[in-house]
Amino acid sequence: QVQLVESGGGMVQAGGSLRLSCAASGRTERRYTMGWFRQAPGSEREFVAAISWSGFSTYYADSVKGRFTISRDGAKNTDYLQMSSLKPEDTAVYYCAAALLAQATSSPGDYGYWGQGTQVTVSS
Repeated sequence: QVQLVESGGGMVQAGGSLRLSCAASGRTERRYTMGWFRQAPGSEREFVAAISWSGFSTYYADSVKGRFTISRDGAKNTDYLQMSSLKPEDTAVYYCAAALLAQATSSPGDYGYWGQGTQVTVSS
């Protein structure tokens, strides 16, 4: 099993940037694909970005392409979501997740492990 802990959330003005981190512990020797999802109040959980276990491929939702960047540091068992040009519409609780797949996926059902979430609030 893998335990995931997000950090880096907070409040930022529109146009600003935040960097979210997801620290993994447990069976991190397995080839996990890491993903980020978000959920706003009253809305369904939404895919944001994913990165393959190798880090060679990434996958982004259309709404964040060009603004968000996902990356990972294998030595630290940590993946990151760099968010730039933030908009009020980006306000949500952000969750990191892990899937026992070698390929990046946007399907929540493919992810078996989830973090507790971190709040991101973008004000105008």
